[in-house]
Amino acid sequence: MPNLDRRSFLAAFGSALAAAGLAGCSSDDSSNGTNGSGSDAAAGVSIDKAAYDQLIQSGPVASDDTIAASEWASKIKKNGKLRVGCTRTSTLFSLLDDTDNKVYGFDAGLYQLLARYITGSQDNVELVQVTSDTRESVLQNDQVDVVFATYTITDARQEVISFAGPYYTSQYSILVTEGNTEVTSLADLAGKNVAAQSGSTGPQLLEEYAPEADVQEFSTDEEARAALEQGRVDAYVFDDSMNRGSIVKNPGKYKVVGEVFGPIDPYGIGLPKGSDGVDFCDDFLVVIEDNGDWGKLWQITIGDRTGSTDVPVPPEITTRTNG
Repeated sequence: MPNLDRRSFLAAFGSALAAAGLAGCSSDDSSNGTNGSGSDAAAGVSIDKAAYDQLIQSGPVASDDTIAASEWASKIKKNGKLRVGCTRTSTLFSLLDDTDNKVYGFDAGLYQLLARYITGSQDNVELVQVTSDTRESVLQNDQVDVVFATYTITDARQEVISFAGPYYTSQYSILVTEGNTEVTSLADLAGKNVAAQSGSTGPQLLEEYAPEADVQEFSTDEEARAALEQGRVDAYVFDDSMNRGSIVKNPGKYKVVGEVFGPIDPYGIGLPKGSDGVDFCDDFLVVIEDNGDWGKLWQITIGDRTGSTDVPVPPEITTRTNG
């Protein structure tokens, strides 16, 4: 893999994906038994279930000594299951397929690999659906052992819970309709009507990076994309991971243009405050990064579905407490 710093990589990665013509991805191929159907197929470019299952089922299993060295992991091994706070509606990261009642995606693959690493089987999971407002409380109330939910590491959250990772990073990008040829970069937003989601960092980022844009705020992602489709705005600025998911879910409607921009948004593994699970999960991430499983999972869940073979460099782990 190329030796790029994280910010340089993200900019190059965003450009590569945009150049790949994401909106041109094929529509649902539910006739292909390898790729499956149902909710995931309805999302546009179906995930290769056979490749996904093979990867998870061949994931590493920790030694007894590795488990015994962690109070957090020992408790999970004794209980025989990993309790996971997660979402089931994120197209690329964690999506429930109603044809087999399984969850697929990058986040889902990571917690399934973690369950296998600790208990010996990826099937030993108990899922608890969370929202942005409940992710901390389910950890504080011991309802789950871990949270995987595109969960951004922030100082405020680290006051009440702990994080391992990060295991993924995202920035902001520009979403336009497939036929738009006028907006190709941040510079083209000057004088244009640009949607942003209220309560997000989008309006502030536009003020910094595109001060001459006419910003219109919307309460939800769906409202902003509706305005884009109806021509009420020329572009929509939002989290790049979410924009990529919208493209896969709605083939032929949108494309991402220009480079990603703004602060790097690090996704971490949520854990109870002060848990030694932080070091255990950080070590787990190192294992699957070094053996190639992290990259293979990214390719199956994100790369193959967005038309990219440029596997990103995993972000540097910053949460380790054992040095």
